[in-house]
Amino acid sequence: MISDDEALKRWRLVLGGDEADGTDLQLSGPELAMDRTLQALYDSDRRGGLGSSAPNVARWLGDIREYFPSTVVQVMQRDAFERLDMKRMLMEPEMLDAVQPDVHLVANLIALAGSIPAKTRDTARKVVSRVVEDLVRRLADPMRQAVNGALNRSARNRRPRHNDIDWPRTIRANLKHFQPEYHTVIPEVRIGYGRRRQSMRHIVLCIDQSGSMAASVVYSAIFGAVLATLPAVDTSLVVFDTAVVDLTDQLDDPIDLLFSTRLGGGTDINRAVAYCQQLVRTPHDTIFVLISDLFEGGVEEELMKRAASLVASGVQFIALLALSDEGKPSYNAPLAAQLATLGIPAFACTPDRFPELIAAAIQRIELRAEAPNQP
Repeated sequence: MISDDEALKRWRLVLGGDEADGTDLQLSGPELAMDRTLQALYDSDRRGGLGSSAPNVARWLGDIREYFPSTVVQVMQRDAFERLDMKRMLMEPEMLDAVQPDVHLVANLIALAGSIPAKTRDTARKVVSRVVEDLVRRLADPMRQAVNGALNRSARNRRPRHNDIDWPRTIRANLKHFQPEYHTVIPEVRIGYGRRRQSMRHIVLCIDQSGSMAASVVYSAIFGAVLATLPAVDTSLVVFDTAVVDLTDQLDDPIDLLFSTRLGGGTDINRAVAYCQQLVRTPHDTIFVLISDLFEGGVEEELMKRAASLVASGVQFIALLALSDEGKPSYNAPLAAQLATLGIPAFACTPDRFPELIAAAIQRIELRAEAPNQP
């Protein structure tokens, strides 16, 4: 529990110190410095704020890192981009050096990639690289473990020939049938080694790159690159707005992949699904993940026909409304409901739950019940 004095200071910082805030509290020391950084951003319309000077903004970015925790810094940076037109100032290398890198900054840099001047391009790439490397360290191992474990479980043969029996696993599964008088186990359940195939599942990530899906594009690219390193999974990655671009051949370098996307623009989901439909070779072994808020700018009736055709062929079709750290996303609820009538689950997913989602899809677990963060 915080003290009454501490609670009053926090309210004073929130309310801003005007006559109407009701606290009648004078700040000093660190609290006064924190108040000034907040004032520069949130009272900028009335008090001049940060202005358009890149050095002033760079200094302010350093101040917020000093006075606030990382999660608060990221929120304030995002607010500054929107309120103070900081996107324009990201064209300066000293600004990029001052900003705390995160997924949203990467999304902003990707959106600006075509207009970033040469003097800033290398710095921008280094910033993106730092964020991507950090995310890969955090997300890669859980993804590999979840997928490999799910593949192993889904491939087990319960009616093996004698030479295909996995005896250690079979013995463990039948310990309850141990016969003391014979000093042996009766193998009522026999477990065999899985099918040996070079690629057991084909995962198609179809990603909406309209502006509202910026964070989802970043996370999807990283997960696609990780999945591409798994020999038992064949991974395709397609991005779309009103055009469709297949970036599968760039999965070995998630940074190049990100800079090949084009955030913003319209949305033609039907056209993207039509392209991905051509990639399906063995429907029963294909997991198709459409990552979109479902605000369709194309022909919705044709989209529903294609979705129904994919499901009928045996493709496991999943609609992710967002793949991001944010809460409940804004999405086209009527279209999500129509997809649900076809047996296509539609829900949002945080990055830490995505490996679990793919593992469940590989095992064909009912995703309506298992889906993380359903809207």
